[in-house]
Amino acid sequence: MAKRLVPTLNRVLVEKILQPSKTVSGILLPEKSAQLNSGRVIAVGPGARDRAGNLIPVSVKEGDNVLLPDFGGTQVKLGEKEFLLYRDEDIMATLHD
Repeated sequence: MAKRLVPTLNRVLVEKILQPSKTVSGILLPEKSAQLNSGRVIAVGPGARDRAGNLIPVSVKEGDNVLLPDFGGTQVKLGEKEFLLYRDEDIMATLHD
């Protein structure tokens, strides 16, 4: 059973990027090491409307890597995968290589 979730308004569906728990050489990393709380944008809504009815587009697009707040977002589970649903203004930054 395949499902596709399309966010409404200015919401963004994000799959959290899990940091590796050990290095390539086998060294175990502590859980509390300095890691970025990041994720990949899976789907975006069309945007919100202002008081005049004009569409305000979402600032990120599908495939972007983003910096997420430590707390917040709504957990969504589709099949075996878990995602987080954020409002556009809750996303802190876009990460570039």
